[in-house]
Amino acid sequence: MAKGFIFDVDGTILDSMEIWMDAAKLYLKDFGIEAEENLGDIMFSLTMAEGAEYIRKTYKVNLSDKEICDGINQKVFGFYKEEAPLKGKSIEILEYAQKNNIPMVVATSTDRPMIEAAFERLNLGKYFKKIYTTTEVGSGKDKPEIFMRAMETLGTKPDETWLFEDGAYSMDTAKKMGIHTVGIYDKSSDKDQDMVKSLADVYITSWDEYEKVIKAVK
Repeated sequence: MAKGFIFDVDGTILDSMEIWMDAAKLYLKDFGIEAEENLGDIMFSLTMAEGAEYIRKTYKVNLSDKEICDGINQKVFGFYKEEAPLKGKSIEILEYAQKNNIPMVVATSTDRPMIEAAFERLNLGKYFKKIYTTTEVGSGKDKPEIFMRAMETLGTKPDETWLFEDGAYSMDTAKKMGIHTVGIYDKSSDKDQDMVKSLADVYITSWDEYEKVIKAVK
């Protein structure tokens, strides 16, 4: 039986991956600049610093890389604060865990202010013992550190813990640690779905299948 849940946020609890693809386009639009069609794909593969440099050089934006980063982050923060919706019926698994006294934590690559802004608006903070971000931990979800810290907070061993994720690389890390995984489809990771399926103890195409997840974790 599951004794603790670790949740990714973007593409798992929130339907929010699109903003990461669109933020740079929206930022450039404020300057009256029409971005190339595949800018989101380009930015997705870069760090924020690399992305800012790319925008400055490609679109001749007369600002520093830091100013560009700050501008894009403001676009993203506004989305989380005002718009980012729950992903389908994700609330059902949170309610199930709370009613069954299964502790939950967040492990996310998104910075804390954005997550907390969305959680406050959607009243999600009450479900989680703690939020861990890769920035604060100091390593990404391709490394075990964030999941080790999550389990310390949960008070669980790997085989008692379930990770809810849409990202293959995070699931791969968790599986190597002995953590059970629920893979959730998100269109932003279409190209990785075969890997997500292969790494998932349970795979769902949407949260309409939440009862399938509940059955597996009992």
